[in-house]
Amino acid sequence: MWPGFVMAALGAVAFSGKAIIAKLAYRYGVDAVTLLMYRMLFSLPFFVLMAWWAGRCKPVLTQRQWVAVFGLGLSGYYMASYLDFLGLQYISASLERLILYLNPTLVLMLGWMLYGRRIGLRQALAMAVSYSGVLLVFGHEASFEGSATAIGGVLVFGAALSYAVYLIFSGEFVNQLGSLRLVGLATTVACVLCIAQFVLLRPMSAANVAPEVINLSLFNAVFCTVVPVLLVMMGIERIGAGLASQFGMIGPMSTLLMGAYFLDEPLNMWVGVGTVLVLLGVFWASKIKRVD
Repeated sequence: MWPGFVMAALGAVAFSGKAIIAKLAYRYGVDAVTLLMYRMLFSLPFFVLMAWWAGRCKPVLTQRQWVAVFGLGLSGYYMASYLDFLGLQYISASLERLILYLNPTLVLMLGWMLYGRRIGLRQALAMAVSYSGVLLVFGHEASFEGSATAIGGVLVFGAALSYAVYLIFSGEFVNQLGSLRLVGLATTVACVLCIAQFVLLRPMSAANVAPEVINLSLFNAVFCTVVPVLLVMMGIERIGAGLASQFGMIGPMSTLLMGAYFLDEPLNMWVGVGTVLVLLGVFWASKIKRVD
């Protein structure tokens, strides 16, 4: 069982490194559209291979399934990634990771809004605890950065909401296609959309970036995008989704440490207390059984 624990933990750390790499790349004057294009360009061959491998000897997708794959790729990977990269231009990697970690609470709220699923009192209290942690870190950062923090916070929250929409609607198609095939197809759609976005919005000369941006994007694509997807999925196969999701708590903590080491981001009482509140709230909310 321990290999599953290691895979889930490493996957969480690798995912959290995405923000660190993006913040380092921004130091070389690249914009979000170009940076995201390179990340997805380098990721595309891996996800095409993943989709092909998982789809061998499987039925061809129906028209309805293709429409769903496009919609899920648009919401869960294209919009979520684009808004996240935009937001990272304005806020710290630590605050970004805390906002994204609110995702389970957004799934709860969307379930209530779309399907009438009841949110119990204890779940509501747990959500309040997690949001108070984000607000604590947000307020501390806003005292130094001002309106930029508000802009970045809204963008990253939009990314978390977009991914929550993906999670809400993907359940049916995970059962039909399998998780690996669905992820491979949806991320392929997102990669194509990100590349097309660059072609439409930027002159080709914008692709001439510093060599450091290319190297960081390649690292981001392989070790912070493709590898963690595989690690988490293999971890889930060995220890189950419930245990694997708990290892996601390592992500915000690792982002704090990497942000302090690589980006000189503050690691103080405000950030520490806010992070603990977010982790406790999300953990508590995820452990409480939903009441329908």
